[in-house]
Amino acid sequence: MKKALIVITNHDQKGDTKQQTGWFLSEVTHIYYPLVAAGYKVDFASPRGGVAPMDESSRDLKDADNKRFVENKELMAQTQNTLALANVNPKDYQIVHFAGGHGAMWDFPGNEAVNKVAAGVYDNGGIVAAVCHGPAALVDVKLANGKYLVEGKDVSAFTDAEEAEVGLAKTVPFLLESKLRSRGAKMHPAKNWSDQSSVSERLVTGQNPQSGHSVAKKIVELAKTLK
Repeated sequence: MKKALIVITNHDQKGDTKQQTGWFLSEVTHIYYPLVAAGYKVDFASPRGGVAPMDESSRDLKDADNKRFVENKELMAQTQNTLALANVNPKDYQIVHFAGGHGAMWDFPGNEAVNKVAAGVYDNGGIVAAVCHGPAALVDVKLANGKYLVEGKDVSAFTDAEEAEVGLAKTVPFLLESKLRSRGAKMHPAKNWSDQSSVSERLVTGQNPQSGHSVAKKIVELAKTLK
């Protein structure tokens, strides 16, 4: 059976602000349901495994996908009993998606298991996807050829302007757009909070929560070309 992995953060606080964070609900649900509809079995993983907190500010149940997901006790239980990435074999998955939420800025970058899974899926001919702060997972990923995964590729991610607008530019460990540029990514920042997504080879990325549906559509279309 075709398998996809959605990776969510274990981190639950925005720096020293005491503001709760975690993974952003729609950046999971807007990808999860299209993958299931396309015939994929979807597993959930996190850097540490086990409990992965949802960012409560993302609990928008007026969104049909969000409501369906939150009301599914089995799915919610999976997010609280995630696979530890260190125990994941990248060869088992054709797709890996790194969901955002500010928490990802703290435990995705520089994580050896994150890097192993992202590089492994890509080097094995699979798709790597990420939305909003999810591309924080990509900043330290190097492929078998020694190059950064994002080097020379078109990438969309939460912009420096968006980070400034939410007042967290000095709270996050680094500015994601700037960091990705420093790794050689060709960034495509759009107007704050507009739907913006990019495809470059087998890398699919989106700028913010408004980009989830377009990222999912691009993943599913690209997946049809996989061998």
